[in-house]
Amino acid sequence: MATRRRQRVLASRVMVRDLETHPVFSPRPTSAGVLAVTLEPTPAVAMTLPAEVRAKLAELELELSEGDITQKGYEKKRSKLLAPYIPQIQGVDPSLQIDSRIQASPQAVLSASKHNKARAANTRDERFRSDLHTEAVQAALAKYKERKMPMPSKRRSVLVQSSVEACTPPDTSSASEDEGSLRRKGHLANSTPYQSHSHPAVEHWFNRVIQGSSTSSSASSTSSHPGGRSITTTTTTTTTTTTNSTAHSSLNANTKASALSNLMAHTHLDNHIAPPDVTGLSEGSSLHAEQSYGGSVRGVSRGYNHHTSIMETADGCEWRVEGSLSLMNGVPVNSRVSSKIQQLLNTLKRPKRPPLREFFVDDFEELLDVQQPDPNQPKPEGQQMCPLDGGHLGVVHNWPASLTAALQRWGTTQPKSPCLTALDNAGKPVYTLTYGKLWTRCQKLAYTLLNKLSSRNEPLLMPGDRVALVFPNNDPVMFMVAFYGCLLAELVPVPIEVPLTKKDAGSQQIGFLLGSCGVTLALTTDACQKGLPKAQTGEVATFKGWPRLLWFVTDGKHVVKPPKDWHPLIREASKDTAYIEYKTSKEGSTMGITVSHSAMRAHCHALTLACGYTEAETITNVLDFKREAGLWHGVLTSVMNRMHVISIPYSLMKVNPLSWIQKVHTYKARVAVVKSRDMHWSLLAQRDQRDISLSSLRMLIVADGANPWSISSCDAFLNVFQARGLRPEVICPCASSSEALTVAIRRPPEMGVPPPGKAVLSMGGLSHSVIRVDTEDKLSVLTVQDVGQVMPGALVCVVRVEGTPYLCQTDEVGEICVSSRCTGTAYYGLQGMTKNIFETIPVTSTGIPVSDRTFTRTSLLGFVGPDSLVFIVGKMDGLMVVSGRRHNADDVVATALAVEPMKFVYRGRIAVFSVSVLHDERIVVVAEQRPDASEEDSFQWMSRVLQAIDSIHQVGVYCLALVPANTLPKAPLGGIHISETKQRFLEGALHPCNVLMCPHACVTNLPKPRQKQPEVGPASMIVGNLVAGKRIAQACGRDVTQLEDNDQFLYIQDVLQWRAQATPDHPLFLVLNAKGTVASSASCLQLHKRAERVAAALMGRLNTGDHVALVYPPGIDLIATFYGCLYAGCVPVTVRPPHPQNLATTLPTVKMIVEVSKSVCILTTQAIMKLLKSKEAAAAVDVKSWPMVLDTDDLPRKKSPQIYKPPTPEMLAYLDFSVSTTGILAGVKMSHAATSALCRSIKLQCELYPSRQIAICLDPYCGLGFALWCLCSVYSGHQSILVPPLELETNVSLWLAAVSQYKVRVTFCSYSVMEMCTRGLGSQTEALRLRNINLSCVRTCMVVAEERPRIALTQSFSKIFKDLMLSPRAVSTTFGCRVNVAICLQSNRLGKLAEQGTAGPDPTTVYVDMRALRHDRVRLVERGSPHSLPLMESGKILPGVKVIIANTETKGPLGDSHLGEIWVSSPHNATGYYTVYGEEALHADHFNTKLSFGDTHTVWARTGYLGFLRRTELTDASGERHDALYVVGSIDETLELRGMRYHPIDIETSVIRSHKSIAECAVFTWTNLLVVVVELEGSEQAALDLVALVTNVVLEEHYLIVGVVVVVDPGVIPINSRGEKQRMHLRDGFLADQLDPIYVAYNM
Repeated sequence: MATRRRQRVLASRVMVRDLETHPVFSPRPTSAGVLAVTLEPTPAVAMTLPAEVRAKLAELELELSEGDITQKGYEKKRSKLLAPYIPQIQGVDPSLQIDSRIQASPQAVLSASKHNKARAANTRDERFRSDLHTEAVQAALAKYKERKMPMPSKRRSVLVQSSVEACTPPDTSSASEDEGSLRRKGHLANSTPYQSHSHPAVEHWFNRVIQGSSTSSSASSTSSHPGGRSITTTTTTTTTTTTNSTAHSSLNANTKASALSNLMAHTHLDNHIAPPDVTGLSEGSSLHAEQSYGGSVRGVSRGYNHHTSIMETADGCEWRVEGSLSLMNGVPVNSRVSSKIQQLLNTLKRPKRPPLREFFVDDFEELLDVQQPDPNQPKPEGQQMCPLDGGHLGVVHNWPASLTAALQRWGTTQPKSPCLTALDNAGKPVYTLTYGKLWTRCQKLAYTLLNKLSSRNEPLLMPGDRVALVFPNNDPVMFMVAFYGCLLAELVPVPIEVPLTKKDAGSQQIGFLLGSCGVTLALTTDACQKGLPKAQTGEVATFKGWPRLLWFVTDGKHVVKPPKDWHPLIREASKDTAYIEYKTSKEGSTMGITVSHSAMRAHCHALTLACGYTEAETITNVLDFKREAGLWHGVLTSVMNRMHVISIPYSLMKVNPLSWIQKVHTYKARVAVVKSRDMHWSLLAQRDQRDISLSSLRMLIVADGANPWSISSCDAFLNVFQARGLRPEVICPCASSSEALTVAIRRPPEMGVPPPGKAVLSMGGLSHSVIRVDTEDKLSVLTVQDVGQVMPGALVCVVRVEGTPYLCQTDEVGEICVSSRCTGTAYYGLQGMTKNIFETIPVTSTGIPVSDRTFTRTSLLGFVGPDSLVFIVGKMDGLMVVSGRRHNADDVVATALAVEPMKFVYRGRIAVFSVSVLHDERIVVVAEQRPDASEEDSFQWMSRVLQAIDSIHQVGVYCLALVPANTLPKAPLGGIHISETKQRFLEGALHPCNVLMCPHACVTNLPKPRQKQPEVGPASMIVGNLVAGKRIAQACGRDVTQLEDNDQFLYIQDVLQWRAQATPDHPLFLVLNAKGTVASSASCLQLHKRAERVAAALMGRLNTGDHVALVYPPGIDLIATFYGCLYAGCVPVTVRPPHPQNLATTLPTVKMIVEVSKSVCILTTQAIMKLLKSKEAAAAVDVKSWPMVLDTDDLPRKKSPQIYKPPTPEMLAYLDFSVSTTGILAGVKMSHAATSALCRSIKLQCELYPSRQIAICLDPYCGLGFALWCLCSVYSGHQSILVPPLELETNVSLWLAAVSQYKVRVTFCSYSVMEMCTRGLGSQTEALRLRNINLSCVRTCMVVAEERPRIALTQSFSKIFKDLMLSPRAVSTTFGCRVNVAICLQSNRLGKLAEQGTAGPDPTTVYVDMRALRHDRVRLVERGSPHSLPLMESGKILPGVKVIIANTETKGPLGDSHLGEIWVSSPHNATGYYTVYGEEALHADHFNTKLSFGDTHTVWARTGYLGFLRRTELTDASGERHDALYVVGSIDETLELRGMRYHPIDIETSVIRSHKSIAECAVFTWTNLLVVVVELEGSEQAALDLVALVTNVVLEEHYLIVGVVVVVDPGVIPINSRGEKQRMHLRDGFLADQLDPIYVAYNM
């Protein structure tokens, strides 16, 4: 409490100091009427509080901090002390005066406990602190009502990973800028990593984190088990859910249900072709308690564990029959998932700020909304600026001709004079290098390098060669010797950081720089060389991307004393390169900036003049001596002026942040070179030090004064240390860049310069690059201090950032450019970039060059204020241009840090950058989360940060991510390595523990939603097509005219009888087992006899026309009983048997199909019969209600009296039950005529004869798989080698081995089989070849599917098995659906025709524009063009089949290459759906519909699939031009979003491509939100990486905003036996909260 009160006081004190020491910019109208910025200088002394008052205030504050005085007493005494001085604060808004500010902003400013210099948990980062800004943030947040945002759900194991295991203390060894980096004794004890999960603190922590609603009906609290299964609580028990499940949702079930039904009413699509769901039972029907059916029955995957019953369908897909959840449209709504989605929708109801502009929508192009400039945005009004001259570089008396000349002079004339003092980690001086020592050691090194290093008797180094300097930050002496040694030897030093590990951030780019500079030698110290990572040989390891280096240790024993007659060449400063300094760009690439000898000397000259350096002065340097200001002041200029440098290593600063102040005091240093971070750190530790004085300082150079937020550190530092002798005018911020060296510096007061300035600028104005002094809006202002005057000898101007470098106007922000002799000269080896940066020619508005000199761009953004003072408002590296407005990363960091409380993230560990998504920059904020922060608190803080940034900067944050402590890549000397962090974010390697994406709020340039145009009338459609010369899209297979010997049979059972007589011993079937041996076989006669026995068993018991369920594993029994049923006049229904290990989920499905199909008898094997009546089965279903069950294992050898002859071929032959891809179980009726026609079509298409063999690896229970297993062999007489797909689970190569062994020409498989082979055998082709597996015999391998061909899979299959001689032309696809199981079969490379070369054409592939497809149009594009989607022809249309493309709305025919619904007319169409109550009328048009115009007589069946026909240039066997049918996707599956039609597979393909850990993906919509479910393959840590990647890719490629991202385990997405995703089952599982997701992210 005391700490907080103390902080409040300090806040007020700092504010007073702000107002005292800095005059404020105030507007003054000029004659031109333009707002000019002027300074009202007020003598600093007049404003300062007297010393005794300051002392009393400090005393008061101490009393308060020690608890000797109450807060009230303290405030009373303080106001009394300050009362006389308050009126002197002029021009300040009274609302900002002290008392009122204290109430408004109890913000922590700085604190330091007396012991261990520990920092209070919520102290603020002074570098980014501004009281005004903090107050602004609080005010901004107050404006927001507490809007409930849905919190992401996280699995407990992920919680443990990201939070508990991350409870390591902040990294104290490596560089970082946060307070955690200050090493403190007392802190480590309580932040050791937890030893085990049973630690009581962890339990307490868990209980705190897991505060979910305990009444959630869908509690999914799971904990991961070694076996990978999860234990689940039943839906009714009261448990604590994983995260705050319904803590947010205040809606009760009824309001929720009504809210959802309202939403559903708006989003319900007219799925007019959905087949009936045959599982809806009448209310009156008797239901068992564990089987209360909902409105629809949908499947869920094997990954689900829950209380409601699950069934597996005949299609290998499981089904769930909901328990007593309230269902609406078949979806349970009382789940926390739905409530979160409801919350998300409520959150999204807020209108976006930038309105969408009107524009024309082209039919095909979706134009992104281009942000029009706001007419009211501020524009610059000042005059064009004039270049600013820094005056002449005056002559210094007796100035050395070069740096080496200076070194020689001081080394010989003043050898005892101290040059550099190095300190150890305790702050004790270790070594003082004198100028004499430096001179002799440099000569030794120079001589050794030039004369003692050789390779193949050639000297290793020649003058001008580049040499890497690899020295640690605590060894300035060795670095200085090496640097000057190189200069003496005329070598070019390239100082770089010491590589600590092989995976250092940015290390690869450093290697690239060394390689491009041709570096072959690296100088280092003995200690450093020992610490480098080593290879197994003991040599220094080669780092990734680095050239091969020779490492040379520069310690004394390795260098040789030069002979008496050897003297180094001391030349005058020339234009040759002196050294190369590295710089990392915004994108992360590393460039080397070359600095010439003359520029180096001129820069020392300019610094000496600007800083008033004199001989033998003492300077304290806290910065990195290898580059930038640390090198310029502490290594170069110091030697020029024979100064004494006290070098403070970074490691000492981390242990004792006060060390530099103590050294200033001890050595009476005149100058100190620091960063604002160092000032900030010293504030935290200053309490214990009473006896230090800073009165000796004449200059405190703040090297990062170019960061606008350095002002707060300067003010706070002055505020505290003024009492210790620090004079206000001593603080000298400077601005510099690697390219232009020092650009401007505030001069010490003795130079007679104007007083310092301060500007309070509107952030709104700055975002449009305009300077406006802020008067009205106190919320979004940026206070900046000047960085002094331009350097002597320099000409400075400000130019526009983009395009031609036009001079800016006086009230405009631009990039500062410098023309001077002391700037860098080039980027080494990069001529193009060098020209852009180092040879810029600024021009006036009329295009006339400003000067005949070239300028160097500094990458600093700023303007020139009054009195020629330079102000910097940001850097190019931190610039983010969002929707045409500019924002600075540092400003956004400051706003994030001003959001209190700050208990959840580390201060100095925040990275802000932008990524380009959908043609605009998007802001990403990444911070390190403290290990002890709870999920909910962090989430709260994240939402407040978003609101604050939105309010203050008027820009939305795209993504806010929190990562575990110490996981962000660090820059060498503290801080976050931004470009590496960005790289990891884009690659999905950041591993955050919390993510909040806000695409809805900040993506405002989406294309306009498509408005449905009024439909074109039928007549105009026909006329239009005629005029355009388009043919109607219609195609047909060959005529079925020629009759063959068995074509006279109308019934398939007659064919079997005929074959049993004509060719009794001809083998029809071989069934293989997992070992590849024949498990069973059947000839024509054997099959006939077995069928007769079945018929004999049925005839006495059943009536003609009864339905019989056949529950058999794949094999001969299934085929024999099928024909037995036909012989007996019964209707067979094939059903997949239940899985013995998974009865609870698979048995109810069997029961359901048996009931729905009204089967009066079940035929099965003895084993399955026992299973159906077992105890385990009784737990899943009511076993007493099974119809009669007969086992056919030991039937008596009886012949049936006579075989049943159906009166008409139109009679029902069998029922085919299957799950559609939308998860609906649909049974279709197949008549005898259709069955024969189907077999005839396939026989003709595939040229099947008794001499043929075909291999089939398909499930035999429905669709084309059933027809190929049970019907075709009997009809055509060919031999079928049957490979049950289940056997591939134990032997993946079984199918391919069978194909090779039997030399099969035609084979059929499913996509799931193809995927198994591709994944399981991809790396084993060599082993298969050694087993003599050869696929050269295969002419056609057909994939049986009811979906768009999967090109990627078929291509990779062909590619992999090309090694086994599989022809690249062999793989093709088929297409069928519920209304017609075989529409296309690509089997045209067979038999006589193939040999004569007259077979049909290969399947063609076209590329269509995905954007046009969304508008229901087809536009063909070239391969590789943007947004192109490859579509493969679905196979050749079967004989006797006619196909037409019809408009889904008008039911009129469409033209060639137009997208519409595929309609089919064929003798083997199914005759209708088989439903429970005569609902046939509802769906009659699926099977018999007619065109609304054109050919209105033909009866068509509607497939429910979108596609198009295209006439190709190819000809088929009859010489006709070939019509190719392209299937695009099922209409039921499509997603209607933003008025456009999306096919899930397209979005899923993009998502799977976005990250290597995504194994599978499925998308669906719920209440107009797009939900993306991804299966994560790999560590759960990567789960949250996927959220941003998925959101990005869907935005980029599909212009859609993802609403919810769900990350699940592999295998959760349900798939049917054909390998098709069951997206609706998945949707129901998600909404019922049964997926046990790893992470669910709700995008805002």
